[in-house]
Order: sequence, then C-alpha cells, then structure tokens
Amino acid sequence: MSIRTLFPCPSSPNCVSTQAQDGGHAIAPFHYRKSRAEAKEGLKEVIRSLPRAKLVEEDESYLHYEFTSLLLRFVDDVEFVFDEEVKTIHFRSASRTGYGDLGVNRARMEQVRALVAEKL
Repeated sequence: MSIRTLFPCPSSPNCVSTQAQDGGHAIAPFHYRKSRAEAKEGLKEVIRSLPRAKLVEEDESYLHYEFTSLLLRFVDDVEFVFDEEVKTIHFRSASRTGYGDLGVNRARMEQVRALVAEKL
C-alpha cells in the first residue's frame, strides 16, 4: 500500500507541513508507539475536543479535517497521514484562503502535539 502524499505548502506563510524542507513551513511529525488504529483513534479523540473541527475524509491511514475560525469563518485544512513502517504521523495544516495566518496553523499543530503525546 502506498502512502498518500501531502501537497507542498504554497509560498505564503499560512501553512505548515512535516514534509516541507524550508524552516518557514517545516514542522516535526508525530511519532506513535501503539498500533496505527489505536494511534488514529487517539488523534481523533484529541481533534474532537477542539472547537469547530469537522472530519471530512478518512481512510485506513488518512484523516482530513476542516477547522473553521470563529469570527471570519476562515477554513483551514488539516491532513494527517499515518506511516506504519516508521510509526510516524505526517501532517499538513494550511489556510484555504488569504496570505498570512498569524501563526495559527503552527500553534494549532503544536497544541495537538501536546494533547496527543500520551495517546500515541
């Protein structure tokens, strides 16, 4: 089974990805010790606890969420890809529109990292 690849971040500073090579967009992936199914359930549990998150697509090794901002209803797309071989969760979090995001995508993913650490 091939692993789904994440789209590269655009040049704008409103995206972070574990697969980006440049410092402005790069962020460390999550690592898990449990089975992929357990790690995925743990991640889903954390995301469910966050406001305005909606699961829009899921398969065995992939999750896609939409996060909607409270005031202006901007939508950010957050995708997770589980790589069972190296027990790693790659992800990309990007604003759907606009240029800057005031660090929102990076901050969200670091919040998820802190919340999910014990569940993986």
